[in-house]
Amino acid sequence: MSTAIPVVLADLIPMPRVINRSKARDVVLVVGGALFTALAAQIVVHLGFTPVPLTGQTFAVLSVSAVLGARRAIASQVLYWFLGAVGLPFYAGAKGGWSVASGATAGYFFGFMVAAWVIGSFADKRESQNFVFSLSAMTLGTAVIYTFGALWLAHSLKIPVANGDTNAIKLGVAPFLVGDAVKMLIAAAIAPLGWVTYYAKPR
Repeated sequence: MSTAIPVVLADLIPMPRVINRSKARDVVLVVGGALFTALAAQIVVHLGFTPVPLTGQTFAVLSVSAVLGARRAIASQVLYWFLGAVGLPFYAGAKGGWSVASGATAGYFFGFMVAAWVIGSFADKRESQNFVFSLSAMTLGTAVIYTFGALWLAHSLKIPVANGDTNAIKLGVAPFLVGDAVKMLIAAAIAPLGWVTYYAKPR
């Protein structure tokens, strides 16, 4: 493991010395974050009344961002979106391709990238070691994802953001509030528990 003072949880992940001494460590972590997001995306529940499915993606984005820090987390989400866009079955339901990457749910993908920066910035300042700050980061990140997702959904489907019987909030935000609240609580606990475990080890 690197002898540098750890800043984010990813700095604690042991790797072969040849990786620790090069940019390969960042590459491995970024690719790992993208693959974890792709794996979580395969946990899918289709709701029928909305083109936005309930998936594990949001949990992956929140937790990966807290572990990797802003720079690596953003790169992992950009890579995830790109690999799905070029056709790999990385999106929900093992889908991929440009039509999905730029379709009705594209706003969520870009929300993932911005949320990665928000949550990762908390981690870079070591604020993720505290559960309250960690939960604040998860809440802000989720709000960012909802904002980008709902705005693009409204544009793509040509529906109002919040007005009328059919709107983007009703289709792309409201059905997911309870589930995402649970995801936020679990994700918010990951970094604090990880740091508690690290500091509890004898030096």
